[in-house]
Amino acid sequence: MSLALTLCLVTVLLLAAFGTPVSFSMIIGAIVYLLVSGQDLALAGEQIIQGFYNSFILLAVPLFIAAANIMNAGSITDRLLQFCVAMVGHFRGGLGHVNIVSSLIFSGMSGSAVADAAGVGRVIINMMTKDGRYPPAYAAAVTAASATIGPIIPPSIPMVIYALVSDTSIGYLFIAGLLPGLLMGAVLMGMNTYLATKMNIPREPKTPTKDIPGITFRALPTLLMPGILLFGIYGGVTTPTEAAAVAAAYALILAAVVYRSISLKELYAALKESAFSSASVGLVIGSALIFNYIIATENVPTSIANMIEAADLSPMAFLIIVNLIYLALGFLLDATTVILVIVPLFIPACRELGIDLVHFGVITIVNLMIGLITPPYGVLLFVINGTTGIPLAGIIKQVIPFICVLLVALVIMILTPDVVLWIPRLMGYQG
Repeated sequence: MSLALTLCLVTVLLLAAFGTPVSFSMIIGAIVYLLVSGQDLALAGEQIIQGFYNSFILLAVPLFIAAANIMNAGSITDRLLQFCVAMVGHFRGGLGHVNIVSSLIFSGMSGSAVADAAGVGRVIINMMTKDGRYPPAYAAAVTAASATIGPIIPPSIPMVIYALVSDTSIGYLFIAGLLPGLLMGAVLMGMNTYLATKMNIPREPKTPTKDIPGITFRALPTLLMPGILLFGIYGGVTTPTEAAAVAAAYALILAAVVYRSISLKELYAALKESAFSSASVGLVIGSALIFNYIIATENVPTSIANMIEAADLSPMAFLIIVNLIYLALGFLLDATTVILVIVPLFIPACRELGIDLVHFGVITIVNLMIGLITPPYGVLLFVINGTTGIPLAGIIKQVIPFICVLLVALVIMILTPDVVLWIPRLMGYQG
């Protein structure tokens, strides 16, 4: 590494260690690099402006964030939960299953793990802990684990960002997440059944059959949203960015017109929260754009590709090593930072080894979502702890079995690419 790059990385790590937000640390580190290497400081601003200007697809991020926040504010999630209770609430560990199934459905609307945990998750935790049905820490752990499915089932904000850095089809990435998301839901439900049986949690009363049609009808407009988005994208009606706009508009129509469950004050609060969240993500993306310029200038991807070629690694050995690196990074960094800064380093090597970039993208995002529930930097654990007040230590203890089964699902996806690529190939994908 050159002196400039070394000082840049040292600056980033030191600032991050002192608690500086990652985006600010990266921007300051980039400025250090430009100063030491004798380049014009205006390059930092130029890279950010050009990066955003040439990335129309990034408009999908704030739109999906707005859709999720409007749904949470408009009580749309309440009808979704009633439907899930009617479908799976009577099985052993029923409310845990409701938690997981509601996350699967909500995933098809928001594309955000944090939105899932903060919205549906907060409501279902109250349901699970009411009258002492489930231990609070267990309810929080199930919620955190199921929220990881959010960015796997389409739409997905991390997939939008991955498509930006890898030049991969966002449409095929979206549809490739369907089976992996269902697999994650299945292993979580299996573990929930085992633990609920072990804790001898009583079954919930079964919803009367005569009530199910009415509950389904009331939830139907909400349940249609994932189908509308997927039809729009794969039917050639909308681009993914336009589909995000449709999602936000549809959520607003449901909340304001169909269900009449959101006031102007609540809508303003939802849009304000969306603006703050979008700005936060935008800062990380902007700082990563400068870093990508530095990485390209230093020829880092080519160096890594040459090292892998010299090591004569097989594609499977490469995937295993990369996923171990992701798991380690998940302890310290958020998913967006890893996708924007670390993933581009591996893309040339994937092409060199013949690894499909859609497969690589899905397993990357699944791995990084598992990182959202691994301590010490488990973002979802902090979100749930902050919104419910349930002690963090208890949540961590209860979430470990769910982390283990999610890792099993990840290994299956790595060893069996068809789990990821089967549906895209049915839709015409040639990878």
